Amino acid sequence: MEGSKIDFAGIPQTAKKVLTSPPEFFREMPRTGGFVEPLVFMIAMGVVAGLIQSILSVLRLQVGAGMAMGMGSVIIMPIMIGIFGFVGAAVLFLIWKLMGSRESYETAYRCGAYIGALAPISVLLHLIPFAGPAASVILTTFFLVTASVAVHNIPSRKAWMVFGIIGGLLVFFSVGAEFEARRFARQAAGYQKQAEELRKQAEQFRKQAEEASRATGKTPEEEARQMQQQMEAQKTLEQMQQKALEQTQKGAPKER
Repeated sequence: MEGSKIDFAGIPQTAKKVLTSPPEFFREMPRTGGFVEPLVFMIAMGVVAGLIQSILSVLRLQVGAGMAMGMGSVIIMPIMIGIFGFVGAAVLFLIWKLMGSRESYETAYRCGAYIGALAPISVLLHLIPFAGPAASVILTTFFLVTASVAVHNIPSRKAWMVFGIIGGLLVFFSVGAEFEARRFARQAAGYQKQAEELRKQAEQFRKQAEEASRATGKTPEEEARQMQQQMEAQKTLEQMQQKALEQTQKGAPKER
């Protein structure tokens, strides 16, 4: 489909219909018509998701860092969604083929592209610890089952069994990944706290050394040299004592 025929103004209405009436939308969805229109829709959803991510980044982080991350989300997220949309469609096409679908790769791509309407919702759901990512996977699973039934004529029970297993595995891995991420964040915070304490201790030692230098009228370098000389003298004295002890033991009469 030519870019001039794409109804950009209708993208919000399309997203609304996908989200509010998924069975009806997928039953009425054209099975063919090219890749441009669904690709544009998917990228538009990526832009919206990126904007939401940027706002959240500004609210949660410092203004400078948040704005930088936000701008990155607006640019990177649509690109990633656009690229991986073709890869995801290939995976869905294979799964649907194994389940008995007779539809083409283009149809699988269109299904996956319009399910991309969930991208902004997924960003918001990830604000909820643990339950949010799981809810996002469950919601996506529901839409995949709906598309399986309405577009690919796959029995509902079969679709729920296949995508339910896949969704369950994804929930398991997403929750586990969040546990690991939070554990790593706690460890990083602990290391940062220890580093800050060590820095404060080093600062205190430096101040004490400066105060001692001012009290004795010597510079810190002179104090360090004096301390080094004392340590060397102490080491020499210990060596002399050790030699004297060895000579004494050698000269002592052996017991019979």
